[in-house]
Amino acid sequence: MKDSSEQKGNEMKLKKLLASSLACALVLAASGCGSSTTSGENTAPVISGVEDTAVEAGTEFDAFAAVSASDEEDGDLTSMITVTSTPSLDFVNGKVTVKKAGSYELTYSVTDDDGETVNAYATLTVTKQTADAVVYMDFDFSGEQEIDDHGWTANISDSADAAAELKQGAYVFDIASPGESDGDVQLVKSGLELKEAQYTIKVWAKSTEDTYCHIIARDESSEEWSTFGGAYNLEIGEQVSALEMNFTSSGEGSAQILINLGKITPNAENAEDTTPTDFTVTIDKIEIYEITGVQTQTLVYSCDFASSEETVTVEAGDGAEASVSVTDAAEVSITSYPTDGGVWSIKANIGIGDVQIEAGETYYYSFTVTSENNQSGECLVESAANYDSERANYASLNLTAGEETVISGTFVAENSVSDPVIRLQLGTASDGVTSNTITIDNVEFGTMDGNLQTVKTIDSFMAFGEGTVNEDNPELPWDTFNGTDEDNDLGVGTIYTENGSLFYRIDQGGYTDWYNKLICGYSDNPLTLEADSYYTIEITAKADQDVTCSFALNPIGDWDPRISESMNITTQEQTFTFTTTDTLIVDMNFEMLFQFGSEDTVNLGEVTIEFLDVTIYQMKVVD
Repeated sequence: MKDSSEQKGNEMKLKKLLASSLACALVLAASGCGSSTTSGENTAPVISGVEDTAVEAGTEFDAFAAVSASDEEDGDLTSMITVTSTPSLDFVNGKVTVKKAGSYELTYSVTDDDGETVNAYATLTVTKQTADAVVYMDFDFSGEQEIDDHGWTANISDSADAAAELKQGAYVFDIASPGESDGDVQLVKSGLELKEAQYTIKVWAKSTEDTYCHIIARDESSEEWSTFGGAYNLEIGEQVSALEMNFTSSGEGSAQILINLGKITPNAENAEDTTPTDFTVTIDKIEIYEITGVQTQTLVYSCDFASSEETVTVEAGDGAEASVSVTDAAEVSITSYPTDGGVWSIKANIGIGDVQIEAGETYYYSFTVTSENNQSGECLVESAANYDSERANYASLNLTAGEETVISGTFVAENSVSDPVIRLQLGTASDGVTSNTITIDNVEFGTMDGNLQTVKTIDSFMAFGEGTVNEDNPELPWDTFNGTDEDNDLGVGTIYTENGSLFYRIDQGGYTDWYNKLICGYSDNPLTLEADSYYTIEITAKADQDVTCSFALNPIGDWDPRISESMNITTQEQTFTFTTTDTLIVDMNFEMLFQFGSEDTVNLGEVTIEFLDVTIYQMKVVD
């Protein structure tokens, strides 16, 4: 308690009594009555300025600094505040010097003259004594980084006015004039050795003007011009998308893949419908799928609800409310979304009978969903009772208002599950949505048998990351992950350096945060932090549009972040500072994660984030 609190409290009570007596006398004088009574509700005190605080062991902490209390009847009650701690600390006039590092839960209390008590709470984090901060790692983005073209070569004919180069994390074609034919501007990869397989080529591209391209697989072993197949008159728009071509090989020879960007007129009778002039085509990445073997589906469980006793259950927490009814279909009604929590706060559990899942085996599922409003979330196959501790598969879920969507997937089970359900996690509402109705029908679940194998190669044109010539560079262990890298529906981005900064360009946002992820310290090139130290990370950044991301400093191989914060990056340069509150027992490998995916990110379209400086400081513990 602060000094003389009891004396000040008695003085306050006396003043209140005198004021009350004077008021009563005035009333009696005015009314001529022999007595008068008044009544009113007491206002509870308010404690202000209570906040979480971190101090170093051996440093004095003043619990009452900037803390005050008051109420309407009694006025200033600051001198009446008391503070206690768990574990216990010996406060003297609100001050204490803590020698033992740890976390202390503080409870502030104040009681007004009517005996009403209120509390406020905060956490005092006491860190170990350390030496002065020193620079542990200061990333230098000013050097020239070698970029791997992965065997792709640009060919420009004399009749075209165009240029192509690897820049800003992509293969970029600036085309003033596309020439006279489709092959006058092209990107080519030769020597694709073929197996007896199905092949798919996906070209992720965008253009400043709507244009066309052809993708052709030419038979290199043939003396005459012949192809294994092609896709023609594919449209390239302003938003990045996948241009796809498929062909089959008997297993002989090799293919040359041609991406033709020259003059194309799809309709000979409409000369205006042709390749434009003065435009730029940007190719972020090219994916090559080689699919061998065969696989068959065996149906194990099905339910259309009209003829089945199986049902859907719903769980709601964190302030959310939801229910389910089953007639000809299962109808999940969300009457309110969570006031706190996340996507996991509402769960719709689709039963799949007495199916048991074995780790390492391949399964498939399919069902139809119609959502009254836009809805994003997660589609999981996991234990009904044990949730993510026994999870077989994870996928995202994106539903468009009013559209029936077939949700399907094939997966190799990560874990064995004795009580599996298909679980839809729906706790995050779209902008402006306060309630929703989601209808589920035509559920199928089964096994996949056979020797089907898909080998996917991603040719990206970034300066850093897995598969680049800078992969083993410990000075710049940066990489990006896109949702489409694992064949999810959304998520495309790239990284590059320019003018001493690191740029992360999101060409297509995803609804799930890990669909647009920038990583420092990926698995083969980790960020190693030494034991017995605290670390401060300073990040100076800005963007061409306001964008939010989550930032985490997380040990590789497990989700146990030592820092987990949100970053609101704006068009104005800002410096964000984050500090660990625990030391490491041994040297550990970490990753810094910047995760951008969200509905807001999707709606932004293309957005580029510039990291002007990233510095890690080390504060070693003093013995």
